[in-house]
Amino acid sequence: MNQEKIISNYESFDEDKRAYGSRAEQIEFIYTKKLLDEFISPSMSVIEVGCGTGYYGFYLSDKCRQYHGVDLTPKHIAQFQAGIDAKELSNVKASVGDATNLSELADSVYDAVLVFGPMYHLPKEERAKVIREGVRICKSGGIVMFAYINKIGAYLRGCIDRLLKDRYPNKRANELVLHQGVDDVMPDVFFFTMPEEIEADAAAAGLSIIRNAGVDFTFNASDINTMDDDKYAAWKEIMDTMFHSESCTGVSNHAVLVCRKP
Repeated sequence: MNQEKIISNYESFDEDKRAYGSRAEQIEFIYTKKLLDEFISPSMSVIEVGCGTGYYGFYLSDKCRQYHGVDLTPKHIAQFQAGIDAKELSNVKASVGDATNLSELADSVYDAVLVFGPMYHLPKEERAKVIREGVRICKSGGIVMFAYINKIGAYLRGCIDRLLKDRYPNKRANELVLHQGVDDVMPDVFFFTMPEEIEADAAAAGLSIIRNAGVDFTFNASDINTMDDDKYAAWKEIMDTMFHSESCTGVSNHAVLVCRKP
């Protein structure tokens, strides 16, 4: 795993902006929280691998018994810890760690394992390591969630969004995105997959599939940000329908696979 390039990418990027930014940028987090509300309960011990600056950790702080956030980027953990201290959260902790090797954590510790960032940055063989580690640290009967980037959903956004569509599609992007499963701008930092592929990988690790949901159908992000309230309400109804329909999952930019460990 190219840890230095991943860390460097986030050292120069404001991760909080993804959760608190424009209307379109917030959509992924809105729908992911709907999944958390469905599967996380107050009695659970939860770990989030790839926790960033703690957006979901703060959200879950009063919705679960204990929360542990792990992230590869020290800057993120420092920001997260500052927030934990400021809010005086006794049931939330944060630490630096590598999703492909969580050897510092014991087997079968957590009721829910959330992997909400690492899959974006790892090729298939490294994603398999993350899946195995997620299974290992999860209790029997527990929930494991994997967020990932859909190659088709990500590419469609480039083809349709009015600020990007003059650049796409093109032959080079087709090769990198569709055939190699990597981003055409940062091919060594962002990696893509498809719903059926990640389901097969999870099943191979012994997980049962509960749900595979698209969480940001932002094909036209530039237009979403300029919609009036009535038009956005209509668009939200479309997104709600796609969120509940697995037939639409493959055209979402980001998606979340929900699994159970037997």
